[in-house]
Amino acid sequence: MKYFKLLFLVCAILMSLLNLALAQTSSPVAGVSNTTTSADCTARAVEKKLAGAALNSFTKKCERDTATANCITAASDRKLKGAAKNSFTKKCINDATNRD
Repeated sequence: MKYFKLLFLVCAILMSLLNLALAQTSSPVAGVSNTTTSADCTARAVEKKLAGAALNSFTKKCERDTATANCITAASDRKLKGAAKNSFTKKCINDATNRD
């Protein structure tokens, strides 16, 4: 079990590094880093010793919360207000959390 956790953490770190390299070449929204979210959330879930449905639920919520914070920051960096800010934030969150 200890080796599984270590292997999982190493894989999460490697995925994070790979995603960082890919993010520099193609980011759906400039200024929003959603690539390390999955690895960071997965690492936190492993620390909490979650498995199964609890792991999936925690990871999904963590990724959405991180995407929301990043998108709100990006919207304020672009100085968006009102409906433009809401529309941008909604699309940004959907783009960041939908996996292809």
